[in-house]
Amino acid sequence: MTRTVITTEHAPTLPGAPLSQGIRKGPFLQVSGQLPLDPDTGAVVGTTVAEQTAQTLRNVTAVLKAGGAALEDVIMLRVHLTDPAHLAEMNDAYATAVSEPFPARTTVYMPLPPGLLVEIDALAVLDD
Repeated sequence: MTRTVITTEHAPTLPGAPLSQGIRKGPFLQVSGQLPLDPDTGAVVGTTVAEQTAQTLRNVTAVLKAGGAALEDVIMLRVHLTDPAHLAEMNDAYATAVSEPFPARTTVYMPLPPGLLVEIDALAVLDD
Protein backbone atom coordinates (compact mmCIF):
# COMPACT_ATOMS: atom_id res chain seq x y z
CA MET A 1 0.00 0.00 0.00
CA THR A 2 1.27 3.43 -0.93
CA ARG A 3 1.64 6.17 1.64
CA THR A 4 0.27 9.46 0.30
CA VAL A 5 1.20 12.88 1.65
CA ILE A 6 -1.79 15.17 2.13
CA THR A 7 -1.28 18.93 1.84
CA THR A 8 -3.56 21.91 1.55
CA GLU A 9 -3.13 25.66 1.48
CA HIS A 10 -6.26 25.86 3.67
CA ALA A 11 -4.31 24.74 6.74
CA PRO A 12 -1.05 26.16 8.05
CA THR A 13 2.34 24.66 7.42
CA LEU A 14 5.25 24.94 9.81
CA PRO A 15 8.33 25.88 7.79
CA GLY A 16 11.25 23.66 8.62
CA ALA A 17 9.16 21.20 10.65
CA PRO A 18 9.86 17.60 9.60
CA LEU A 19 6.21 16.55 9.21
CA SER A 20 3.37 16.31 6.73
CA GLN A 21 -0.01 17.97 7.29
CA GLY A 22 -1.50 14.52 6.80
CA ILE A 23 -0.66 11.02 5.62
CA ARG A 24 -3.05 8.56 4.01
CA LYS A 25 -2.34 4.86 3.71
CA GLY A 26 -5.18 2.66 2.57
CA PRO A 27 -8.35 3.75 4.32
CA PHE A 28 -6.46 5.52 7.14
CA LEU A 29 -5.80 9.25 7.22
CA GLN A 30 -3.70 10.69 10.03
CA VAL A 31 -3.79 14.46 10.42
CA SER A 32 -0.75 15.94 12.15
CA GLY A 33 -1.31 18.12 15.17
CA GLN A 34 -2.88 21.35 14.03
CA LEU A 35 -2.47 24.66 15.79
CA PRO A 36 -4.75 27.73 15.91
CA LEU A 37 -2.85 29.45 13.11
CA ASP A 38 -4.29 31.36 10.19
CA PRO A 39 -3.31 29.43 7.05
CA ASP A 40 -2.69 32.64 5.09
CA THR A 41 -0.65 34.61 7.61
CA GLY A 42 0.62 32.04 10.11
CA ALA A 43 -0.61 34.28 12.94
CA VAL A 44 -2.27 32.85 16.03
CA VAL A 45 -6.06 33.17 15.79
CA GLY A 46 -7.72 34.16 19.04
CA THR A 47 -6.65 34.61 22.61
CA THR A 48 -9.21 32.33 24.27
CA VAL A 49 -9.33 28.56 24.28
CA ALA A 50 -12.73 28.69 22.53
CA GLU A 51 -11.40 30.83 19.67
CA GLN A 52 -8.24 28.77 19.33
CA THR A 53 -10.15 25.46 19.44
CA ALA A 54 -12.49 26.64 16.67
CA GLN A 55 -9.54 27.65 14.43
CA THR A 56 -7.63 24.46 15.19
CA LEU A 57 -10.64 22.34 14.23
CA ARG A 58 -11.04 24.37 11.01
CA ASN A 59 -7.43 23.48 10.20
CA VAL A 60 -7.99 19.80 11.03
CA THR A 61 -11.09 19.81 8.83
CA ALA A 62 -9.16 21.39 5.94
CA VAL A 63 -6.54 18.63 6.00
CA LEU A 64 -9.25 15.97 6.28
CA LYS A 65 -11.01 17.45 3.25
CA ALA A 66 -7.76 17.51 1.25
CA GLY A 67 -7.43 13.79 2.02
CA GLY A 68 -10.99 12.98 0.97
CA ALA A 69 -12.44 12.82 4.48
CA ALA A 70 -14.62 14.81 6.87
CA LEU A 71 -15.05 15.04 10.62
CA GLU A 72 -17.68 12.30 10.33
CA ASP A 73 -14.87 9.92 9.25
CA VAL A 74 -12.77 10.65 12.34
CA ILE A 75 -12.54 7.84 14.87
CA MET A 76 -10.03 9.53 17.20
CA LEU A 77 -9.14 13.10 18.10
CA ARG A 78 -6.29 13.98 20.43
CA VAL A 79 -6.51 17.35 22.13
CA HIS A 80 -3.46 18.92 23.73
CA LEU A 81 -4.17 21.75 26.16
CA THR A 82 -1.75 23.90 28.12
CA ASP A 83 -3.95 24.21 31.20
CA PRO A 84 -6.49 21.83 32.81
CA ALA A 85 -8.61 24.88 33.70
CA HIS A 86 -9.36 25.28 29.96
CA LEU A 87 -11.11 21.90 29.61
CA ALA A 88 -14.71 23.12 30.01
CA GLU A 89 -14.26 26.01 27.57
CA MET A 90 -12.55 23.72 25.05
CA ASN A 91 -15.35 21.16 25.42
CA ASP A 92 -17.97 23.81 24.60
CA ALA A 93 -16.13 24.93 21.45
CA TYR A 94 -15.39 21.32 20.50
CA ALA A 95 -19.07 20.30 20.81
CA THR A 96 -20.02 23.16 18.47
CA ALA A 97 -17.76 21.83 15.70
CA VAL A 98 -17.85 18.06 16.26
CA SER A 99 -21.23 16.37 16.14
CA GLU A 100 -22.60 13.16 17.60
CA PRO A 101 -21.77 10.41 17.56
CA PHE A 102 -18.55 11.89 18.88
CA PRO A 103 -15.25 10.24 17.94
CA ALA A 104 -13.09 8.76 20.66
CA ARG A 105 -10.89 11.41 22.24
CA THR A 106 -7.87 11.79 24.45
CA THR A 107 -7.07 15.09 26.15
CA VAL A 108 -3.60 15.71 27.52
CA TYR A 109 -1.94 18.72 29.11
CA MET A 110 1.43 19.91 27.90
CA PRO A 111 3.38 23.09 27.26
CA LEU A 112 2.99 24.70 23.85
CA PRO A 113 4.84 27.71 22.42
CA PRO A 114 3.83 31.10 23.89
CA GLY A 115 0.35 32.26 22.88
CA LEU A 116 -0.81 28.77 21.86
CA LEU A 117 -3.40 27.10 24.08
CA VAL A 118 -4.47 24.06 22.05
CA GLU A 119 -3.27 21.55 19.45
CA ILE A 120 -5.44 18.81 17.91
CA ASP A 121 -4.66 15.82 15.70
CA ALA A 122 -7.06 13.34 14.10
CA LEU A 123 -7.25 9.80 12.80
CA ALA A 124 -9.89 9.12 10.16
CA VAL A 125 -10.93 5.92 8.40
CA LEU A 126 -12.37 6.27 4.92
CA ASP A 127 -14.62 3.91 3.02
CA ASP A 128 -12.90 2.86 -0.19
